[in-house]
Amino acid sequence: MFENIIEQAAASQLQNDILAGTLPQSILFFGHSESGKGSAALELARVLSCEQDASWKCKCFSCERHRYLQSDDLLVLGKKNFSAEIAACCSVFLQNPLPGTKLLFFRSLRKLQIRFSPFVAENDPKISKISSQLQSLDEKLNDFYSIDPAVESPAVEKLCNALVKEAAVIEEDGISSNIPIGHIRQASYWCRLAPAGKRKILIIENADNMRDEAHNSLLKLLEEPPREVNIVLAAQRKESIIPTILSRLRPYRFLNRSPEGEKEVLRRVFQSPNFTTDNTMHSSLISRYFDSFLPASAEKMYPLAQWFITQDYSVSETAKALLAKSNNFENDSFSRFLKICLDLTSAEARKAKDPQYIRYYDLYKKYINEAVTAVDVLNQSVTIALEALLFKLKNKMDLNYA
Repeated sequence: MFENIIEQAAASQLQNDILAGTLPQSILFFGHSESGKGSAALELARVLSCEQDASWKCKCFSCERHRYLQSDDLLVLGKKNFSAEIAACCSVFLQNPLPGTKLLFFRSLRKLQIRFSPFVAENDPKISKISSQLQSLDEKLNDFYSIDPAVESPAVEKLCNALVKEAAVIEEDGISSNIPIGHIRQASYWCRLAPAGKRKILIIENADNMRDEAHNSLLKLLEEPPREVNIVLAAQRKESIIPTILSRLRPYRFLNRSPEGEKEVLRRVFQSPNFTTDNTMHSSLISRYFDSFLPASAEKMYPLAQWFITQDYSVSETAKALLAKSNNFENDSFSRFLKICLDLTSAEARKAKDPQYIRYYDLYKKYINEAVTAVDVLNQSVTIALEALLFKLKNKMDLNYA
């Protein structure tokens, strides 16, 4: 079990707790993005549901369903960045079409698709608007599932490229920046239904992105979780989870992997051992690998983010210069640019070990999330959202810690 979670002591800790029968029902995975939290959560779901020895190659019905992320006993909520991983996995499959790379690409698409389970989509108007795109993705994914990877065909490449484009549209139009209370309520209802197999697993990624009413609804579930349900929350920082919820979770920390560990992930999982990039960037090698498949990659945006976070936030001048340098954030790159800014600021906060700087980072994150929500959810123009962000940074944050 957990064979594919590379260089993470948390995986060994989870395995020991499972074998000892001491794994609690409700847990928290915390650590930097691309540290393997999401993969570990999905692997935990498979292991807990396994009917045999829980190895990755187990042939039981439950493991087969979980490997393809098609289990009825799995529910996943929360926003994350899908497009880059999907594009990377598509490239890996097309370059080396084998059963293993086919599964890799299929899983990358299912990670997005399972966010739209009927249990959470039923009363969500945002999801209802993209019902036709979701149906189209489902049909294309079924076609891809049935292909023989050994048979090369222009139609296969065309199908794969269509899947990547369709997924990007669905991610942009259907995933909310914050987890709605309706999703938590529906998840609570789902948890109280009998499992199809041994156990049900609810995974909530980026669990710190919830409104207060969603927190309250989740707290009720955590106080009395159904006996046959495990709940996994994932977040970058343990401190970002409100105390009343955190007190009901056992934390498992996922550390940043070493450069050698990240290279091993690229070699073993993505078959890309020779990927190299600017090692001065604070984001992980895996993040930079994913981003290299996007039109506006992190390598292009990183110097711009470094420039941005050192500005004195003169609103009009900075906004005008940033829009010019970024080509007005074409290809929906505004949110990814802000994520890079957040990663850089997070790295500085960890390095400084200064409570005031950490408080500054939390406020910076709040303003960043508001800007992302304004563009991605409320369809506000990038120019207006950027100017609003700059105004807040200039007028409401004490950059000198005075």
